Amino acid sequence: MNSKIKDNNTDFLFNAVLQLQNLEECYQFFEDLCTVSEIKALSQRIAVAKMLRDKRVYSDIVAATGASTATISRVNRSLIYGCDAYDMVFARLEK
Repeated sequence: MNSKIKDNNTDFLFNAVLQLQNLEECYQFFEDLCTVSEIKALSQRIAVAKMLRDKRVYSDIVAATGASTATISRVNRSLIYGCDAYDMVFARLEK
């Protein structure tokens, strides 16, 4: 866990997210919490991560998501050197 982000406010945020019970509640909460651009950026990153995990090449990812190569590289670094949370979530989504 990254100690740079861990604090009481972040704990409160994550505990709030854990209270959401369905997709509609997620839409409502995140629309209140974030700007449309922020939600789009987050959704783009997870789409990029899934495509990288599926061994798609950068040019295909750019075409499908509109993500910059810099964003794709950042997501790829997280997949390689991160906390393995993408893999955890993808495995759970496949069940």
